[in-house]
Amino acid sequence: MSHYTPLHASPPATLFHDGHCPFCQQEVAWLKKHRHRERIALVDIQASDFNAQAYGQEFNAMMGQLHLKDSQGEWYIGMDASRALYAVLGYRRLVKISCLPGVHGVMNAGYRYFARRRIRIGRWWEKRKAKG
Repeated sequence: MSHYTPLHASPPATLFHDGHCPFCQQEVAWLKKHRHRERIALVDIQASDFNAQAYGQEFNAMMGQLHLKDSQGEWYIGMDASRALYAVLGYRRLVKISCLPGVHGVMNAGYRYFARRRIRIGRWWEKRKAKG
């Protein structure tokens, strides 16, 4: 798989997000207002009627990293899901930069670090905002 594979994501795409995550909530709110909103379907994996197995996925894996499925049935996971999302929304130059050798690895490592700690960081962020 090429570093540039997320650039080939085809709209409409489905973004599977954690509706309990404060950062995901902010991103989803932004996506709902985006001028290319019709290119993205949003699925909250925390919804009571969500069934990961219906998509051929495991819930714990989807909780661990962002997942995006494009119109061709291709899955993008982790930082590649973010890259595919932004490519579908038209931010292809930004995605190309994030795919460059060196930048690609650093961003993937940063994403993995953040994804494992997002709930804890989110709680801290919410408390910080409340003090404000």
